[in-house]
Amino acid sequence: MISAGDFRNGVTIELDNNIYQIIEFQHVKPGKGAAFVRTKLKNIVNGGVVEKTFRPTEKCPQAHIDRKDMQYLYADGDLYVFMDVENYEQIMLSKDEIADEMKFVKENEMCKVCSHKGKVFAVEPPLFVELEITETEPGFKGDTATGATKPATVETGATVYVPLFVNQNDKIKIDTRTGEYLSRV
Repeated sequence: MISAGDFRNGVTIELDNNIYQIIEFQHVKPGKGAAFVRTKLKNIVNGGVVEKTFRPTEKCPQAHIDRKDMQYLYADGDLYVFMDVENYEQIMLSKDEIADEMKFVKENEMCKVCSHKGKVFAVEPPLFVELEITETEPGFKGDTATGATKPATVETGATVYVPLFVNQNDKIKIDTRTGEYLSRV
């Protein structure tokens, strides 16, 4: 159990049969009346964000989230197949649940699979990935100073906006959290 006075960003709690992660919290001491804690909570299963206030002495059970390193093997129809590298056990997750997180992940790449009480709810890809551009318009001499971008398709099928000087078959580095181009490799 964790009291509302001990809330910190990133802490996960169980509330109303859901699991929430604290995104923001603020201890408020009004001039009149009792102090309270104002929070912004993100439901880690469906991604919804709610705001809730707590009394500082109110207690909630703290949720334990398991993050396990697993290797992404391949996509099989509407399923992604992951393997535990310690015991070679395989799990399958549906594309409906985790398609957004997987758009920059290649086969045989390591990911963190997040679960609560054995139920997988998210996959965390590596923070940065290096991918090859499979399709983009050609760049021309002198296209480096404008800061303009063009769409490019990478080997996983995702579309990224890259500077004009980047060409087809170039390897680029991408931030998977934002989907932004970082540099050529």
